[in-house]
Amino acid sequence: MIETERSAPPTLAPRANPLLFGHDDAEREMATALAAGRLAHAWLLTGPSGIGKATLAFRFARYLLVEGSGGGAAGGVPAGLAVDAAHPVFRRIASGGHADLLTVERKLDDRRQRLRSDIVVDDVRGVGPFLASTPAEGGWRVVVVDGADAMTTSAANALLKVLEEPPDRSVLILTCARPARLLPTLRSRCRRVSLSPLSPAVVAELLGRYRPALPAAEIDGLARDAGGSIGAALLLADAGGLAIKAEARRLLATLPALDVAGLLKLADRVAAAEDDVAFKLSAESLLEWLEAVIRTAAGAPAKGYSGSDAPDRQALTAIAARASLDRWLEVWDNTARLLSQADHANLDRRQVLLASVFGVREVLGG
Repeated sequence: MIETERSAPPTLAPRANPLLFGHDDAEREMATALAAGRLAHAWLLTGPSGIGKATLAFRFARYLLVEGSGGGAAGGVPAGLAVDAAHPVFRRIASGGHADLLTVERKLDDRRQRLRSDIVVDDVRGVGPFLASTPAEGGWRVVVVDGADAMTTSAANALLKVLEEPPDRSVLILTCARPARLLPTLRSRCRRVSLSPLSPAVVAELLGRYRPALPAAEIDGLARDAGGSIGAALLLADAGGLAIKAEARRLLATLPALDVAGLLKLADRVAAAEDDVAFKLSAESLLEWLEAVIRTAAGAPAKGYSGSDAPDRQALTAIAARASLDRWLEVWDNTARLLSQADHANLDRRQVLLASVFGVREVLGG
């Protein structure tokens, strides 16, 4: 999560965060499995980005490494998976120094000075030997794969080999926002726990905790517009994201005529200093707009919008009528693929954004 406000309290990384909001059912399911001695070797935590999947993964890892024998302190199901932040295990995991925990995640690209878009096979090669070795502290060996949907096919196959014959006293915890991108054979070997988006009230509470200087009205707007993701809400708050999304939505509302001058100005902002946030939010706005068009074409209510910039139903109906539902689904798929390639293939983000919007306008006959 981005941290830019000088006066804001630190936004804790998932491995160091003692708090979990909105996922009591998921936590209870994992605690019950451990207490009953039915702990799966692999867990797949799914749900939208920024809702707490990684926080839950490290919370579970900490509990396993502290109380991993099962049965809880009183021989029953534990009330939750919390470990006191003062506990030595908590501190070692927070600092990345626990010998029985291995974390696999996207690494920094030294040349581009940003996180790589993929988890590659070299990142997961050590998982098998790590899990097969004797626990340093006599309990479990735990691997957290954060963002498993970013694994390349080679990386996923390497992890699959581990899951085919998992060592005793070993647990893999995968977090994933897009489970359809995982190999089906990999998904089938995991116990899946689906996490729901946070309620606007929970997002607002967390924003008040992490960004106390924000006005109440802005907190309410961010909570409504974040799609149940505190990560998205913080991104919007820290980088002027509400204004970026509002401008992107305004431009899309001018289709099929299109405010080309306004689009070029937004594209220039995306290109300036490689503004990751501007590109991400512009891309999200385009895909949300296409989803609204598709849902309208299918006779379903549009989702993902609130406030004064929500698209007019009549305007969406007119837009949707310009192409078949199958064609709109194809446009969404092609647009999503092109936008994702901006990172994967290191493409010019300005050109990618322009090509995506102009491609949609072409479908509309503009």
